[in-house]
Amino acid sequence: MIVRRFYDENLAQASWLVGCAETGAALVVDPSRDVDPYIGAAERESLEITHVTETHIHADFVSGSRELAEHTGGRLHLSDEGGADWKYAYASASDAVLLKDGDLFMVGNVRVRVMHTPGHTPEHVSLVVTDTAAADEPMGVFTGDFLFVGDVGRPDLLETAAGVAGTMEAAAADLFRSLQRFKRELPDFVQIWPGHGAGSACGKALGAVPQSTLGYERRFNWALRIEDEQEFVEEVLAGQPEPPKYFAEMKRVNKEGPRVLGGFRLPQRLSDARLAALLDEEAVIIDTRQAGDFAAAHVPGTLNIPLNRSFSTWAGWLTPYDRDFYLILDDRAHGLEEAVRDLAMIGLDRLGGYFGVEVIDAWKSQGRALDSGAEIALERLEQVLRDGSAMVLDVRGRSEWEAGHLPGVENIPVGHLVDRLAEIPRDRPVVVHCESGGRSAIAASVLRAHGFRDVLDAPGFADWRSSHKPVERAGAPA
Repeated sequence: MIVRRFYDENLAQASWLVGCAETGAALVVDPSRDVDPYIGAAERESLEITHVTETHIHADFVSGSRELAEHTGGRLHLSDEGGADWKYAYASASDAVLLKDGDLFMVGNVRVRVMHTPGHTPEHVSLVVTDTAAADEPMGVFTGDFLFVGDVGRPDLLETAAGVAGTMEAAAADLFRSLQRFKRELPDFVQIWPGHGAGSACGKALGAVPQSTLGYERRFNWALRIEDEQEFVEEVLAGQPEPPKYFAEMKRVNKEGPRVLGGFRLPQRLSDARLAALLDEEAVIIDTRQAGDFAAAHVPGTLNIPLNRSFSTWAGWLTPYDRDFYLILDDRAHGLEEAVRDLAMIGLDRLGGYFGVEVIDAWKSQGRALDSGAEIALERLEQVLRDGSAMVLDVRGRSEWEAGHLPGVENIPVGHLVDRLAEIPRDRPVVVHCESGGRSAIAASVLRAHGFRDVLDAPGFADWRSSHKPVERAGAPA
């Protein structure tokens, strides 16, 4: 048996290939939309991708299962659990094999047993793998977003991301029962092959180790040590970070059936003269330069989302899915291919074109003014808090704010700024800060793009805390 792991650092997402060397058959589990790595790996191992599956309807990226199946001819295998609201709408048209709890299928000599593990989502399944050529007991389990190294999948997304009210407590109870069954039915030596690693928003404390064993997780994973259902429900729902806004869109796309791309297509480079007209039309223009370069000089009305590991996350938060948007980037540094891939991975396919970074100099040469950012020092921030001369806004996540924040400072997470602009005064300066500066720079660009002229970026909460200055926690002085 051959097992290969593929990991997308930006999404903290893992997918897997398991193949049978004797027969050449292979299964890919939870593929992303970038299908070339799976095809290349199969070719190198002299395997044919005959089966394509996923553990559940994903919320954090566009599934590549349909894309990969169409490209390779592999048969789709999709969950048929979870009730009528959680069926794959495209399963019949794609001639998919529908999977129920206890079902078995073979990938060459590799046996795969379906185990329904609801909680993260109602339809979630885990896939128990046995190499029948060498053993009669399972080697490992593809656990998707059910069980991670050091954590479990969050059960609140149906409510907090998809808007299905009143579901999180019931889902948490389902998750507890799934974990109890998992511990009861599987041996400690079985390997855990999860669908995410550290940094994913699908849990709150995921480990960075790529895989584990059930026995290790029994000893050291907080969720498997709790034996009381109510205690588990309370603990698993506490402190979950805000799910990105685009999660609801991903659920819809992956349920209805992602559009097959046939590869990532690069958009047209636009003439510098087009920028002014697009801004007049209130088009979304994303400047992908690093925060310091953007703060030094940028075209008014543009957003700053640096092209780094967090690019797709913040693009998903702040970019519309229902209309075209545009980029400013340095295509000489191969940034275009990277940006197009990152955007497509979360379904942002309406990239209408891009401008080279030279458009900024061209804007200035046309006699138009450039904008620039402004910062304040820690001492000035202290004074502003005392005299109330500006609104100080914490743009970290809500759970971070609750764990500790500047005295009297309100919280609007950066991803929610556009929806809550009415809460922010326009008649006095606005000072934004986050933990270490990355999110506040994005927040400052969002506010300026929406007409807030006096926006200041303050040192992060980490600097404030390291200076031993007073903090508050969830409404009570610390």
